[in-house]
Amino acid sequence: MKSQITNAITDFFFEYETPRQVLVRNRRVGVVCRLIQLGVLAYIIGWVFIYEKGYQSTDTAVSSVFTKMKGVGYTEVNGVERVWDVADYVFPPQGDSSFVVMTNYIITEGQSMGKCPELKGKHNCSSDADCEGGSFKRTGHGQMTGVCVNTTKTCEVLAWCPVENDHNIPDPPLLMSAENYTLFIKNSVTFPLFGVARSNLVEGIDAAYISKCLHDPKDAPLCPIFRLGDIVKESGFNFETIAQVGGAIGIVVDWTCNFDVDVKHCKPKYNFHGLYGNPAETDKARASVGYNFRYAKHYFDDNVQKRTLLKVFGIRFDIIVQSLARKFNIIPTLTAIGSGVGIFGVATVVCDLMMLYLLPKREFYKNMKFKHTDTHQQHDSESLRLDTSVYYTLEANARQVQGTDQSNDPDSEAGSIETDGSKVRDSHSLLFQIKEYKQFASTFLTADPSIHLFLVQK
Repeated sequence: MKSQITNAITDFFFEYETPRQVLVRNRRVGVVCRLIQLGVLAYIIGWVFIYEKGYQSTDTAVSSVFTKMKGVGYTEVNGVERVWDVADYVFPPQGDSSFVVMTNYIITEGQSMGKCPELKGKHNCSSDADCEGGSFKRTGHGQMTGVCVNTTKTCEVLAWCPVENDHNIPDPPLLMSAENYTLFIKNSVTFPLFGVARSNLVEGIDAAYISKCLHDPKDAPLCPIFRLGDIVKESGFNFETIAQVGGAIGIVVDWTCNFDVDVKHCKPKYNFHGLYGNPAETDKARASVGYNFRYAKHYFDDNVQKRTLLKVFGIRFDIIVQSLARKFNIIPTLTAIGSGVGIFGVATVVCDLMMLYLLPKREFYKNMKFKHTDTHQQHDSESLRLDTSVYYTLEANARQVQGTDQSNDPDSEAGSIETDGSKVRDSHSLLFQIKEYKQFASTFLTADPSIHLFLVQK
């Protein structure tokens, strides 16, 4: 038992198994195999390594965005002149990555809390019975008092009076001057995996440069100051149309960096995308076209609280930071190579299927590829059983036998072949009559299984 365990351990550590390979000389199979291998090689080099950068590890950035608007607007509505600065037309004014620039508005001044008729078309009535006191309507401006106002034929409400009338949107937009406002973007990114921090204020951008530059995709692609009209144009929208009813534009700051080279080459690229706005004539009848919201400025007049209500139409800007940094790493490199080597097995599978099931000589290739054994027959370890492939290898065997020395048996000849001790013929005659081997092999195959072919060695 101990010796068996020792032998098993010895065999495990000191033996190596390798599959037997069959060399097939067939042009069609060979061409198919090489074409598949070339395709796999092109995929590994072209797609995995060159296009997908499979030899590099990746990381995304932690980002921070700060914005600042500059510009002044002027309006005159109902004889009232106003000047609008950043504190008036930017919401919120803190400089977030998402903000709104007002381009149009509907103003309702001098509102105070009281009772007044509802807007026409909201709650029409013919008598007090049509106005349910204490109730609210989802589209109304306040709480109904239960009184029908005869002059307007609408229900009276407790609300901020006079109620807002937002049916007529100013056209052209009141703040067309917003087209010339400028936006300053400051963006900082950090790639924690690689320990690299970058800013869009890259090398060469200083205070003197910023004071006079204006972003241009060709002439000044790294300038962080943008004209709103240019942003809208680059996004594919028309400024006057989007300024009237509002909309949204995405500003993408793209950091795609390769840290296998100097980090100074890691610079941002700016892209602009129109998210929604510029509705067609058929779209204007739909609900919630454009972008708008309301805000109020409260004040006291003779100890009476009043407010100025503005319905703001504006362009919402969303600054989106996209980042992807790469750097060489041995682990993804080995993983990519290993997966690519595994794909080479496709050539073997395809060629085996072609050879074993499609070619005219598929039965012959099956016999050459697969070795069949019979566990019921016990053979001498030095004997070689004749199978269907023997006549193809018999010539080579005979040439090997021809070079052997004389046997110790005085009755045997050098290089002779025996069947159960009976000489068949010498190696010279085998080589001389090679054309007759096919019939010779067939005779052996149909003979009794006890017939064996073996070489008489010295």
